[in-house]
Amino acid sequence: MEALARRLVPDELWEAVRPLVPEPPPRRQGGGRAAADARTVMTAVVYVVTSGCAWQHLPAAFGVTVPTAHRWFTRWTRAGLWQRLCEATAGDPALADWTRVIRDCASSRVYD
Repeated sequence: MEALARRLVPDELWEAVRPLVPEPPPRRQGGGRAAADARTVMTAVVYVVTSGCAWQHLPAAFGVTVPTAHRWFTRWTRAGLWQRLCEATAGDPALADWTRVIRDCASSRVYD
């Protein structure tokens, strides 16, 4: 799983993504569980959107639940993360190609 995760979200891509990821909103009721690891969620989301996998079939081996992955995907989509990621990686041809694929796939999944 680690090898797949590194192919989906390599370190270079994560370095570009990390500053663009919006902070999770505060919980109205306070307390609760700690937010999921953003890179883990990003890897699961990239897997779903680029593989065509249905959200409900996200393998548990990704370490994030389906509701969490989908909730973060929706939040990130509303925040314009995918387009901003493409813009941030435009100068690196290898990353630019992959981020365009992610953006295009994510835009087709918005209402899933």
